[in-house]
Amino acid sequence: MPPPDTETADLEKPMGGTSAVGVKVENLSKSFGSFDVLKGVTFDVQPGEIFVLMGPSGSGKSVLLKHVVGLELPSAGRVTIDGLDAAEPTTREKVRMALVFQAGALFNSLSVYDNLALYPREHRLAKESGIRDKVMRALQILSLEHAAQKQPSELSGGMRKRVAIARALVMEPQLMLYDEPTSELDPVMSATISEIIATLKEQYRVTSIVVSHDRELALGIANRVGILMGGKLAYLGSASALRQPQDGRIEEFLHPKIDLKNPRFKKLEN
Repeated sequence: MPPPDTETADLEKPMGGTSAVGVKVENLSKSFGSFDVLKGVTFDVQPGEIFVLMGPSGSGKSVLLKHVVGLELPSAGRVTIDGLDAAEPTTREKVRMALVFQAGALFNSLSVYDNLALYPREHRLAKESGIRDKVMRALQILSLEHAAQKQPSELSGGMRKRVAIARALVMEPQLMLYDEPTSELDPVMSATISEIIATLKEQYRVTSIVVSHDRELALGIANRVGILMGGKLAYLGSASALRQPQDGRIEEFLHPKIDLKNPRFKKLEN
């Protein structure tokens, strides 16, 4: 489809009348066979908050995120969104949520424009002219108008991340979920993505849950941070308090020191 005439779109109009929702994780446990991934995790995310979930690889972050979107069912406990059980399919019909995948998950056979237009077309959310307006508005917010007719293969890693966020915006979500949004990006582009997440919160009052290893992202934009270790919540609090953590495990995770005389990988061999 040719790029629309952006002059016909009301690009300054907000992305719909969204109202941010709260999320509660209550005593959440998840086991796969004999392996306990999550062990009684409890926290809440306030409407409009940016909550960053951190932790070492294998600590259960992505599994927890899947419970929020209803892709995994708890072994015990529950997750609620705006008071609705996240495990119930009807919740996804009542709450608009969007997941920004780590790799973007764009369709390589579609242009950037058609990637963004796919969801509203399939769900018949608007006429084509309305879809055009939504798509171009989202592209403008992420400074991607010039990329509307490009294929995903023509984009840099940072641009693919921005397209994935723009696609989520077209859904006019109340809850945005990000899975490692700054992975594989250089420091400048990582900072850019962090700024985008923070700006969306300010402009559209969307609730954001961000799974990330990125310390600078957490310290720079999070209202609060949760750190999972071994399936349990080792820290829950402000980002500022993490600048001088009191827990040695968290200090090691956030500020690891390179020790050439006693390297970590040697310990892993024992």
